Amino acid sequence: MQVGINLLCLSGFIEAQHLVRIRRLKALGYDGVEIPVLRGDVEHYTWLGRQLDEIGLRRCCTAVIPSPDASPVSSDPQIRQAGEKHLDWALDCAIALGAESLGGPLHAPIGHFTGSGPTESELSYGAEAHNRLATRAEANGIYISLEHLNRFETYFLNTMDQARAYVDRVDHPALRIMYDTFHANIEEQSQPRAIATLGKSMGVLHISENDRGIPGRGHIDFSQVFDAVRTTGFDGWVTLEAFGAGLPELAAATRVWRPLFPDFETLFAESLGFIRAGWQAAA
Repeated sequence: MQVGINLLCLSGFIEAQHLVRIRRLKALGYDGVEIPVLRGDVEHYTWLGRQLDEIGLRRCCTAVIPSPDASPVSSDPQIRQAGEKHLDWALDCAIALGAESLGGPLHAPIGHFTGSGPTESELSYGAEAHNRLATRAEANGIYISLEHLNRFETYFLNTMDQARAYVDRVDHPALRIMYDTFHANIEEQSQPRAIATLGKSMGVLHISENDRGIPGRGHIDFSQVFDAVRTTGFDGWVTLEAFGAGLPELAAATRVWRPLFPDFETLFAESLGFIRAGWQAAA
């Protein structure tokens, strides 16, 4: 198991000014970081990858579908083409970064709704796009960790029953699921049962408290989560996701407009200790 942290707690775009805090993560004992890929060019992520190599941190990354005008599940072929171009851009950045996984809700635009659940056509279009993406990712030593979101953020992929069926539909070994405890806390009746449903298709485990603050301070039973995940044999990235006071790129969808932790040092140190202790205590 490797412990990471999603750097959306710092910013939606990681630059030189953030390297001091990133070095602190290394000093505390994090194995790696999860870089948001929301904007920028390949050259920027090449630079950032070199910085992380010097610090000694491994990395994954996350991206989103930014707009209904670039959706890989759209019925409009031109919009689907724009969506696949965006997926290729995100993967290009992940490759330049030296990422092990490209994750996030790379299926439908966050906060965009059609008035119903995903149609058969949308599922088919998405599976085709994600199979192509996974094929290219695998050729570059990367796997895709597609993230489910709760029903208030997307209509496309909410539950582990849906995720399991979608993994089977895409049918590619490099297409996995990013399991997020915050979203599952809303959508699943039992997180252990949801994790068992997903089984060995977990790509990344996101540890996120019910308020998206410091894990262990809310009501999610992480001991059950860790027990269930370890039962599947998963031994990959266990990544903290906590959000800061304001994320301009995602605030409208995630509704995060207030501080969710007292300071970065408390977030970094307390969360790392909680995750390592919980994993060690799990069956």
